[in-house]
Amino acid sequence: MSVKVSNKLNNAFEGALAGGGDPATSPLYVFGPFLKLIVVAGVARITFGASVWLVILTITVVSAMYRLVMRWVTDGSGGSGLSEEEFGSWAVKINAAITFIEYTLTFLVSMSAMVTFIADRLPFLNQSIFGVEYRTFVAIALSVLTGWMVNRGPKVAARTFGPATGGVLVLLWVMIGATLWQRGFHLPDFRLEAFQGEYFHYTLAGYVRILAVMTGIEVFANLVAAYDGTDEMRSRLAFNSLLIIMGTTAATMLLVGPVILDVSDPTNPGVSVFTQTMDVLLPSPLPYLGTIVGIAVLMSASAASAQGLQNLALGLKKRNYIPPNFGQQNQFDVADKPVWLEVAIVSIAFLFFGTNEETYLAVYAAGVFILLSMTGWAVTKRLIRQMRENFALKRVFLIPGTAIAAALTTGATAIIFEERFTEGAWTYLLFIPVLYVGFSLTRTRLGEPDPVLDYLGGLDMALLAGFGFGQMAPAAASAGKPVATREITWEPEPIERSNWRNKHVTIKKIAVLLDGSVYAAQALPAAKRICQATGASMTLLSGVKSYSHGPQEQFHADIAAREKYLDSLIEQLTAEGYKADKAVRIGSIAEVTQTFVKSAGIDLVVTTTRGKSGVKHWMSGGVSSKLMMRLNIPVYLVQGDQPKDLGRKPEKMLVALDGSIASEKVLPYARALAQAYGSEITLLSVPQIPETENYRAPAAVIEELRAEAEAQMTNFLEAVARALEKDGVKTNILVKGSRPATTIVETAEEGDYDLILLTSNGRGGFDRMMMGADSERVVGNTDRCVLMMPARSN
Repeated sequence: MSVKVSNKLNNAFEGALAGGGDPATSPLYVFGPFLKLIVVAGVARITFGASVWLVILTITVVSAMYRLVMRWVTDGSGGSGLSEEEFGSWAVKINAAITFIEYTLTFLVSMSAMVTFIADRLPFLNQSIFGVEYRTFVAIALSVLTGWMVNRGPKVAARTFGPATGGVLVLLWVMIGATLWQRGFHLPDFRLEAFQGEYFHYTLAGYVRILAVMTGIEVFANLVAAYDGTDEMRSRLAFNSLLIIMGTTAATMLLVGPVILDVSDPTNPGVSVFTQTMDVLLPSPLPYLGTIVGIAVLMSASAASAQGLQNLALGLKKRNYIPPNFGQQNQFDVADKPVWLEVAIVSIAFLFFGTNEETYLAVYAAGVFILLSMTGWAVTKRLIRQMRENFALKRVFLIPGTAIAAALTTGATAIIFEERFTEGAWTYLLFIPVLYVGFSLTRTRLGEPDPVLDYLGGLDMALLAGFGFGQMAPAAASAGKPVATREITWEPEPIERSNWRNKHVTIKKIAVLLDGSVYAAQALPAAKRICQATGASMTLLSGVKSYSHGPQEQFHADIAAREKYLDSLIEQLTAEGYKADKAVRIGSIAEVTQTFVKSAGIDLVVTTTRGKSGVKHWMSGGVSSKLMMRLNIPVYLVQGDQPKDLGRKPEKMLVALDGSIASEKVLPYARALAQAYGSEITLLSVPQIPETENYRAPAAVIEELRAEAEAQMTNFLEAVARALEKDGVKTNILVKGSRPATTIVETAEEGDYDLILLTSNGRGGFDRMMMGADSERVVGNTDRCVLMMPARSN
């Protein structure tokens, strides 16, 4: 199975509609609990402005932090993907546990706020029968209705709830316009005394009560994958979507917030403060239209949380974190059991704890800020690591900003837990460990998933479930199509949503490694052929080791001899029409290459597998294998076994894939070279059946498992082939063999392939190959050129 994007987002506004439901609706309900606290305490005139400005600061620094996340993580996994990269697999399970809780709380908060809006216009719903308010029965009935509609598939939900986000954006800007028209431009006062004495407590308490405006901001990092274009273009569009929504929210807080304080009575239990303000600012019948919009968008947020839970369950099922039957799809191809579980939980909560959104709001915000804190520290950790690897002045300025964002979100989390621990925040200390252990035990019992399913499960969890707490694709239907809605089909197309599809590489500069020997010079014909096809320039790079003992005259003589040798080659290359220069550096060639590649912006390194002795050095841990551990760009390895064919055009290319994201990193280069040469690509995969210690299954069972593995990898390769064919590359697929290295070498020989392309590190069926042993066998046992892509590449 795969998860397929039905339509791509075209612009930032569509992205805002697709992902902005939750943060856009937050001003409708966050002011009530906030104002009730400070008005009753009599401190509103002192602390109101300070709390609001603290929230604006938090929005600003967290938004800036997510700009970096959007640049680094473009596959749709967003902050959760970055946390996994920086902190490891435990972050995935923590993320999934909190997300599971947050979706339920999103449903609770959104549904509670919605019935509050309904009761604003129908006050009799606040009356009780048998000790239960009528609004409780309304909330339960609407919860069941929402669950039923969501379980009938994403298209039904999109058509039903789609235009709501656009409507609430219009409502907020109408409120802003009415405020400016009637009351002029006035910002909240910022008083330093709000941070002194008894006021300080109320400033912070008010701050955490309105922090719910931040819920859903993380969705925009997940939206990056929903756009077309280059990584930079898509990340910019996603950030612009964030600015549209969070800018609207911030403007509402700053401009309409003071009016809500002035004209509303937060102690009035019959009408929400936002409805009171609409009645004052807007002429009839606009307040009633505003109520309808509010009801629609809050119901949309509830539906979105249910959809998110569906897709989270699908992702967890594929990754073997939950029992398969819990993520089983119904006749509409959606997982309905998680939704009915959510509806049951919220219905019980409504019966026992009521339908006041304030009851659930602080607990809701706590989980969001745990995740924001994890993302903040992951960003800071990444920046520090990058600065250690490659110092850049701009990172020196970025680190304090991201550290402030991480500290603010962590501090807010601590305050929320301190303020509301006994009111429900304690539940995280119970449910997160329980879910974490449950996920771990289930995965242990079911075993590691197939690499393709693990990949798809990651997409479901990050790209779908990560589409925010309480907002998702249906909101985008207001743009005329269900932009972020995803349909579950039986057609495996995972590769078309992986990062390689939109990563287009251009080979402009290559480095040819030369040591003065005739064997190293065998890399030149292949380098010349690459330059002819791509228009690239080449740098002849050489390293000369310094002498720690002995006369320095010999060292300087070696440098002079190497310079002279390279100059003679450059003269020949220039006469043949190539753009070439040279670089001679002190040190081992592996160290020299690592440094030079970064400083000169090299796109491809070309070298031979033989050193001065003429013996292949890959197997002995020589230069070629060291390069794979140091570089993040591909290395073109020339074998030199057939001198007459050294400059042969690669008419046929063999690309080895195992279904993992790591192995796909070679695909942009395979596509670029195939387009440049006009070559034909064959995608090869070696199916693997599960291996268990002392496993002795009947032959029929083994054959059945093998047939399933072959079918799965065939579907995977067909999806890759479709993507390459769309780019004009003739592509074939081949699923065969059982031993990866042997199969690759034999296939290259039998099919007379000119170039083998693979990634040096991956997972799954090629596990041993990608971890090093079998990659050595491929290079050591073939006489074909090999393009090796380091898995540590970006």
